[in-house]
Amino acid sequence: MSVGGLYLYFENKEELYQTFMLDWMNNLNARTQEALTRFDDPVDAIRLFIAISIEFARSHKETIILQGRIRGFSFGLDLKRDFFRERRTIIAEIIRKGIGTGVFAPCDTEERARIIFNTLRGFVVSMVLDEDALFTADDCSDLVLHGLLRRENG
Repeated sequence: MSVGGLYLYFENKEELYQTFMLDWMNNLNARTQEALTRFDDPVDAIRLFIAISIEFARSHKETIILQGRIRGFSFGLDLKRDFFRERRTIIAEIIRKGIGTGVFAPCDTEERARIIFNTLRGFVVSMVLDEDALFTADDCSDLVLHGLLRRENG
């Protein structure tokens, strides 16, 4: 498609880029929701959410870098806020289900979802920016699910 042809569909570069961003975000959320339908165990669901998020970030590393470098933090801010809110909602639903089944202790689900999501965002950013910050999804999941406290037997 020619550049001129693109401008028949998009008013400017920013609109084209926002469409690209929205497609990328919707793709990740759809992939996550579809995968989660196969899991009843909330622990497995949290692990899957983290694994999908990390794998998606690894396979779209250049896109993440491009979003920060060329367009800046504030570009598409409303799209990003909606995307982040939807990601946190997915986590909160998993936590609510875990509380309902007795797997997770009662807690403020929205706050815990915020903490998990932002911890994961930090992992993704460090992975994208620092090759030495590589880690596994299992390590991230273990930290989120079990924390750092040593549990006494008994």
